Amino acid sequence: MNGRVIALHVRTEKHGTPTPVAEALGRIGGGIEGDVHAHRESRAVLVVDRATLDALGLGPADLREEITIEGLPDVTNLPIDTEIRIGGLTLRVNGPCEPCTHIGELLGVALCTVAAVSGPIRVGDPVEVLVRA
Repeated sequence: MNGRVIALHVRTEKHGTPTPVAEALGRIGGGIEGDVHAHRESRAVLVVDRATLDALGLGPADLREEITIEGLPDVTNLPIDTEIRIGGLTLRVNGPCEPCTHIGELLGVALCTVAAVSGPIRVGDPVEVLVRA
């Protein structure tokens, strides 16, 4: 299963508006540099497939995700510890996203942590599932 990045966003404040970026760096054991969740170890990077957004009538970053992809609609069903390579980042899936007050009862997103960095992640980068636990 492969896909590609269609949008990247960071939030510099907890309740701030997501800001689109063309590329971003990851922090091993955490999230995306410059994002309010960069230092977190578990709820660090939210990945959403476009199919989930389309089904809900939403656009990129409406669920406050850092990475919006297309071509991997079952991203939320990937087993814990599955690794996903996105550009120069390798993300480790922590599990499905438990709803917060913003997301409510919406499903179809996965929480990840940066496992490795060999360069930046960019809009248009391929998404590849590397390891299935």
